[in-house]
Amino acid sequence: MTLEEIIIGLVRFCGSLPVLKWAFIGAIVAVLIDFSDLFMMNLLNFGGVRNYQVFDKWIDLIYMATFLISTRRWPVTPRSLAFGLFAYRIIGVILFEIIGWRGLLLFFPNVFEFWFIFVAGIRQFKPNYQLTWSRAALWLIPVIALKELQEYILHWGKFLDKYRAIDVVIDWWEFIVKVFS
Repeated sequence: MTLEEIIIGLVRFCGSLPVLKWAFIGAIVAVLIDFSDLFMMNLLNFGGVRNYQVFDKWIDLIYMATFLISTRRWPVTPRSLAFGLFAYRIIGVILFEIIGWRGLLLFFPNVFEFWFIFVAGIRQFKPNYQLTWSRAALWLIPVIALKELQEYILHWGKFLDKYRAIDVVIDWWEFIVKVFS
């Protein structure tokens, strides 16, 4: 591992820990920290990240593990779905590692991540809401649709591959300044 990969991994590890105390807010923090590696790769120069897609999929397991640990306090229905979605994603990551084709991730989306945030949000803001199997099935439709859209943009269409995170922020900032000037 390069020093850069170690630094990014440590940041991602630390960014995942709040989930264990505050599920919803911690999940938002973990996902934002997940994006931080794009900036760190642009700003750090400690050996680089050798294969970002593979590195990212495996390092994602850090925050996914804290999400999974947090589900132990959930009722059986959302917890069972979370475990199933986690297992499904792990299968996808293993197949991705073997095959090396990013498009495969469209067929094994990380719905677990979005499901966790959704359920943690319900538990935070609507604690009396009962997530039955039929309600969960209905809620899974938009959760899956949103995640598939994200996976399509990232891994099938690869629309963001030609951009550096720093350049995007600079472009947005210049656009906003221009609009409000």
